Amino acid sequence: MIRISRLTDYGIVLLSQMAAHPERVHTAAELAAETHLPLPTVSKLLRLLAKDGLLQSQRGVNGGYGLAQAPEAITVSSAVAALEGPIALTTCTSAAPSDCSHEPICPVRGHLHLINLAIRQALDAVTLADLARRPRAMPLPTARPAVGR
Repeated sequence: MIRISRLTDYGIVLLSQMAAHPERVHTAAELAAETHLPLPTVSKLLRLLAKDGLLQSQRGVNGGYGLAQAPEAITVSSAVAALEGPIALTTCTSAAPSDCSHEPICPVRGHLHLINLAIRQALDAVTLADLARRPRAMPLPTARPAVGR
């Protein structure tokens, strides 16, 4: 199963909440109350997302966090990458060197790169602005019937 971590899931929830009100400066306490997420988790996520440049922090009495760019400019893939690291199905599909001894002779490596690219493109196609709006019907690719089933 391909999954994102719970922390990344929560991070996407936070970012979509912030995208619904991009003009506001959000405090950790407000976001925790609005999203029903634990305050320590929200605080941690805000720091991580600010460190990666997706959020800007403001100090002071009226301080908090705001989106570093317009919601239309921040993709889900950038949020996932900020919290999970580079998007890669396997070590051989990441930009980092792989220690897989089968990589030079792997018969599916090229296909894994195509699958990884498709996932990345799908995540690039969805922005925070999209998440802040009501869900809409999206055409999904039709799966080919499995052979031998």
